[in-house]
Amino acid sequence: MSEAVPLHRRPNRFAAAYARLHGRPVAGVPRWLVIAAHATPWVVLPSCVWRLAFGVFGLPVAEHPDIPGGGRGGVPAHVPQWAYMIVLCAVSEAAAFLTVGLVSTWGERFPRWIPVLGGRRVPTLAAVIPAALGAALITFICAFFFFGAKANDNFHKTFAHAWQLDLLYACYAPLLAWGPLLAIVTAAYYRRRRAESRSAESRGAESRGAESRGAERRRAESRRAERRRAER
Repeated sequence: MSEAVPLHRRPNRFAAAYARLHGRPVAGVPRWLVIAAHATPWVVLPSCVWRLAFGVFGLPVAEHPDIPGGGRGGVPAHVPQWAYMIVLCAVSEAAAFLTVGLVSTWGERFPRWIPVLGGRRVPTLAAVIPAALGAALITFICAFFFFGAKANDNFHKTFAHAWQLDLLYACYAPLLAWGPLLAIVTAAYYRRRRAESRSAESRGAESRGAESRGAERRRAESRRAERRRAER
């Protein structure tokens, strides 16, 4: 009778690389919160793909390069559109990726490769204040784009075909989740760090109290010993 040969699964290189990039989740963080944080870069990705398709590869997702408002913000006209689109996508994804830090160990302690700060604890408010302001700003911008902005003639010329407009909304609609996801993860991060701080303060107070009581006992024993010696 032949022995069964154990089957060995091949390591998933993508999963391993993904884990190394995103870091180890903080112990005790709920799984649903980790998923919410990791989902944030993915909800930003479709809009980045649309920008690259339009501004870098010149695909016919729009009729001409004159996106309403220029699509360039305050960027000077001499900056190539393809460079602007690449930088915008990189900045957007980097900002979204920082949400992962709110559930990972590198969001509570600076990575050691960072000069001066490496290995130190991240101040709670240094992470919470920018994240909270970013969540509010992103939510406002995305909500205004979808529900407050009015289409003008240039917009209709740019997206002359219905499928182009449908594709635009399909790629940008996930951005509506960016702000709320960031807000939820930020609130949870703040509560967790505050609870840890209060727990540390409580342990410190208990330790100081125990040390004080021990010192008082030692002084009392010393006084009793002195009295016994004096009586002799």
